Amino acid sequence: MMEDTISRSKTIILLTFLVIVWGVCWPVFKVALYYTPPLLFGGMRNLVGGVSLAVLLLPRWRQIRWRQTWYIYGVAALFNSVLYYGAQSFGLGYLPAGLFCVIVYLQPVLVGLMAWMWLGESMTLMKIVGLILGFLGVAAVSSGGLSGYISFTGVVLAIICSVGWASGTVWVKKTSGLVDAMWLVVMQSLIGGAIMTIAGLWLEDYFAIVWTPEYWFGLLYGGLLAIAASWVIYYKLVHYGEASKVAAYTFLVPLISVATGTFFLQEPFTFYLLVGLVLIVTSIYLVNRPTGVGGKKTSIPV
Repeated sequence: MMEDTISRSKTIILLTFLVIVWGVCWPVFKVALYYTPPLLFGGMRNLVGGVSLAVLLLPRWRQIRWRQTWYIYGVAALFNSVLYYGAQSFGLGYLPAGLFCVIVYLQPVLVGLMAWMWLGESMTLMKIVGLILGFLGVAAVSSGGLSGYISFTGVVLAIICSVGWASGTVWVKKTSGLVDAMWLVVMQSLIGGAIMTIAGLWLEDYFAIVWTPEYWFGLLYGGLLAIAASWVIYYKLVHYGEASKVAAYTFLVPLISVATGTFFLQEPFTFYLLVGLVLIVTSIYLVNRPTGVGGKKTSIPV
């Protein structure tokens, strides 16, 4: 019998787990990509995550409802899997993991804008300020690409990654009442993973994969923790009404990623990265800050 509430201590533990897993995954993937072609890595870790989560959900297989909902899974796979993980896998080869993550985490800001345009969600003054700061933050961290200091290609891939993720999030919100949320994660991972893996087998060299401990760790970390476990925990929090806390703590992810990349991968921490990080973190907070009565948020990007 599932409990009706979740304790404060358990909520903190689960939120901490999510933020750390999401923050550390960028440097982990950066290291793993030294040993594998990018498309194959993106596809295989999606398949690992999708298959492992599907095993847990097998007793609920009837909720897939493939004939009625296949197009929802397909669009979600295109945005949340192929575009997001595909651009991520290629982009991390061009930029430091922390810098790439900072740009990608414009996503909550883009979700606020897209939800206003396409879902009719409210646009407050603080959200507008947050959106402007977010774009200024990306401009700051990307400025080196215009002068050749950092890879312009990497910046473009990070933006594609962010836009794909934001578009997928809005699509999921729009269709959330039509599909089972957990099976949506499974199907988008399996479909997107299959597409990227097949494309990788065609365009890349499978034998270029070097099966080192670093590669195995990145593959299993990405599939089992960053996809399967994280989404199970995320939906557990949503079930108990804690989704707003997840959104509020999102700003910690790029901070953790930058810190991990700086200390463990010796990635450069530049003035422009600091300025962009501050602007984007502030932007994420303003877009996700409570706006409802009594300080409760009336709508959040998830």
